[in-house]
Amino acid sequence: MSGDPDAPFAAYDERDFGRDVGFGDRPALVVIDLVEAFTDPDSALGSDVESVVERTRELLDAFRERDLPRYFTTVAYEESYGDAGVFVEKVPALRDLRLGTDAVRVDDRLEPREGERVVLKKYASAFFGTDLATELTTHRVDTLVLAGVTTSGCVRATAVDSLQHGYRTIVPRDAVGDRAEGPHRANLFDIDAKYGDVVTTDDVLSEL
Repeated sequence: MSGDPDAPFAAYDERDFGRDVGFGDRPALVVIDLVEAFTDPDSALGSDVESVVERTRELLDAFRERDLPRYFTTVAYEESYGDAGVFVEKVPALRDLRLGTDAVRVDDRLEPREGERVVLKKYASAFFGTDLATELTTHRVDTLVLAGVTTSGCVRATAVDSLQHGYRTIVPRDAVGDRAEGPHRANLFDIDAKYGDVVTTDDVLSEL
């Protein structure tokens, strides 16, 4: 096995991976899990995602100005955690995500407006166990712009399912974040190679 740290990336570059798919005709913004539990650095689930919130706000403002579809997601569980399955055993910190608490409320800086839906999910993907795909079809969406947290968790899972549901998938690298730089970078690389286009927030704003 090669000792060159760039060798794995070259293996992708030399083959037909990572071609840009671009935007379609009807983009929607999905703001993933930018709720108090994830945006508060003092929370067990939180980290410093100040810049992610700021860039997401720019995207949100642009989508609002153009009256394009916007969605938020949150994760929240019943008191029994019967709806959390094995997920809460694997990640005990998820026990902080209780229905009806401030922890699962969208960050005030991104507060949803009337008509902007907050999709309640139980697992990583915004599609799994939700009716998001149905609503996107109703609004004739063909492109999803994904912002939020975490890059290695719910953003990646949603990107994979977005592709599998037939959507052009766009991930602005500066509008998503993670608890550690390594997983953030690795998953952006993987998304860009296989599931969607990794761009910048400015790229998205230019497209809009």
